[in-house]
Amino acid sequence: MTTVSLRSAEGKWIMVTTILASAMAFIDGTALNVVLPALQRGLQASAADLFWVLNAYMLMLASLILIGGTLGDAIGRKKVFMTGILIFILGSAACGFAGNAVWLIIFRVIQGIGGSLMIPGSLSLISSSINEDERGKAIGTWSAVTTLVTMGGPVLGGALADAGLWRYIFFINLPVGLVALLFLAWKVPESRETDSAAGLDIPGAALTASGLAALTFGFLRMPSLGFSHPQVYGSIAGGLVLLLLFVYTESRSRHPMLPLHLFRNLTFTGANLLTFFLYAGLSSGMLFLSLNMVQAQGYSQLQSGLTFLPFTILMILIARYAGSLADKHGPRWFLVLGPAVAGAGMILLSCITETNGFSDYWTTFFPGIVVLGLGMSFTVAPLTATVMGSVSNHLSGTASGVNNAVTRIAGVFAVAIYGALAVLFFSGSVQHNIGNLHLPASTTQAVLAQTVNLGDAAPPAGLTTEQHDAVAGIYREGFVAAYRKIMALSGALGLLAGGMGFLFIRSGGK
Repeated sequence: MTTVSLRSAEGKWIMVTTILASAMAFIDGTALNVVLPALQRGLQASAADLFWVLNAYMLMLASLILIGGTLGDAIGRKKVFMTGILIFILGSAACGFAGNAVWLIIFRVIQGIGGSLMIPGSLSLISSSINEDERGKAIGTWSAVTTLVTMGGPVLGGALADAGLWRYIFFINLPVGLVALLFLAWKVPESRETDSAAGLDIPGAALTASGLAALTFGFLRMPSLGFSHPQVYGSIAGGLVLLLLFVYTESRSRHPMLPLHLFRNLTFTGANLLTFFLYAGLSSGMLFLSLNMVQAQGYSQLQSGLTFLPFTILMILIARYAGSLADKHGPRWFLVLGPAVAGAGMILLSCITETNGFSDYWTTFFPGIVVLGLGMSFTVAPLTATVMGSVSNHLSGTASGVNNAVTRIAGVFAVAIYGALAVLFFSGSVQHNIGNLHLPASTTQAVLAQTVNLGDAAPPAGLTTEQHDAVAGIYREGFVAAYRKIMALSGALGLLAGGMGFLFIRSGGK
């Protein structure tokens, strides 16, 4: 199909609409991490509920985003993109009105369905519509601007949460989505592959969704039931079997949602392995960093959001030029050093113990956030351009869908597995330290029962003032210890992602 210049009116409108819609989707992730403490209190949710609020959305994205990319290639990228935006904003409105955690989880599923049609459409429109010699710059611009808005999400989320208005994190999507729909309808032409005959892979989508959901359920039930419980090992084993059946089904399907032949390209395979490890580490690291700041370190939710501004500034200054430099010099070393530096930043953040709050930010969290921001700034645009450039244009939607699915699957696994580990680390620390207080057995059990709430754990009623303060201190110490272990593990995943770049990405990006 015909492509256009990035500087042309059509090219500019493509960039505006894709950035608006993408930012709307991505802002939910970063802002939601910051408002989770307020959401947990407002809906009286447990830690497992919080993880499901995050994973319900990501499960749908991971399961259906591949179909979204294929649909866009087949019936029209703009049409599918606009349908996804409409479903997403309807789901957002419903989330804003949710009265309890269960309804919020259900409405997050609707958001995820919309996102699965919307998210691959943005990069697919760019990749198929912008001239090849400007594509890296376009993707870098998309990365920089969406990251600016996305990383501004914590500031907005923190301000709204501190004001008791956390629900507006969802409501704000409505005007943004409606503006994007109007611009798309008036200013952006349809884009599709005229020779595409792809069908819907319903069995594949069902197997992916059920397999990932079973794995998530098993891991999130592990802290309270133990691995030996049938619910836990049965769910994990069942999830693995369903995902293996998914791979088998895709290998035999006429129109697979996951074309396995794409993975014969080592660059495509390596870029997606890099994506998985990097975003697994980033998802878990950013979640527990926000929870630690608010629930253990004494930050307000606005202060927690403001701490990400250095990350945002670095992305604005660097990401677009990193895309252009990767076009000229090849992406390999960007995709080796970038993830490794990001991993080093998370390891720095894992060294932080209890602090005196926001006043200590510059000597505690700031250095690690800067290193993490540098690593991600040099990674995002080259990684996206490498994925999209490793396949032909007619598979751009599918490639975008696969890479976005990998990102979401990484988040699902990270939140489920690291969430379960965090509860185990936290409860183990509390159990070890609570013995020093010599409390009655019933009181000790009440103290331990609160560990399912992680950083929101509250000392049970009936304690003396001295005991109350001691238990609160044990909770705080235990949560910080759990955070440090999770952050170190997240950093290790970043280093592993850099190893994938070294092994698989060649200097020419092919």
